[in-house]
Amino acid sequence: MVRIAIVTLLAFALFGPMRAADAPADGFASVTGAVSVVRRTRGASDNGDVAIWLKPVVASGQRSGAGPLLRTGLKIVQQNKRFEPRVLVVQVGSIVEFPNLDPFFHNVFSLFDGKRFDLGLYEAGTSRRVPFTTPGVCYLFCNIHPEMSAVVVVVDTPYYTTTNKAGAFAVPNVPPGRYTLSTWHERYKPERPQDFPRDVTIAGAATAVDVIRLIESDEVIAPHKNKYGHDYNPPP
Repeated sequence: MVRIAIVTLLAFALFGPMRAADAPADGFASVTGAVSVVRRTRGASDNGDVAIWLKPVVASGQRSGAGPLLRTGLKIVQQNKRFEPRVLVVQVGSIVEFPNLDPFFHNVFSLFDGKRFDLGLYEAGTSRRVPFTTPGVCYLFCNIHPEMSAVVVVVDTPYYTTTNKAGAFAVPNVPPGRYTLSTWHERYKPERPQDFPRDVTIAGAATAVDVIRLIESDEVIAPHKNKYGHDYNPPP
């Protein structure tokens, strides 16, 4: 039975009062919106971890602004045999740290688009860092624990965010102008893929974009191999 999870304007209340750090600076806008997901499977509704980003449209002969500085302190923590957060959006050129907080070894690796790397075995209390220099979607796994997976979405713009569980999102401090809005989720696809990237115009201190309607894909995510291309050893 197809169940439709509709995100209404009440979802924005989940953000709570806007903090001073989130309030748009003078001359900039806070871009808000929400996703609505058509589901094909049973289970609790969760519209979180949808990547949203806005890329400036620069007219011919026009120079783009410098934009905000790269965000620092980006981390994907390994703890309780999980990656947290499971989905992280970063700008091209960002450095992400991978601390191991479990009392045993991990081996983070990726053989997919976006960044190919292998951090090797490293013990509890230690960390590794990876620069992400190319736009793309980077799937991460652990070579020891097959249940661990995460995604780094690398975008070539400083204006990005992810949705909360209700599907609401906000991108702060966006300069006025024309942008293309893009979205990504590993299971949810745009209902009309030809509409994305979507053109939007940002003006004023706040801009609300039209609801983004997504469809849960029927595609089954195949079990991944280890970094050598082999099946994982069965658990003891």
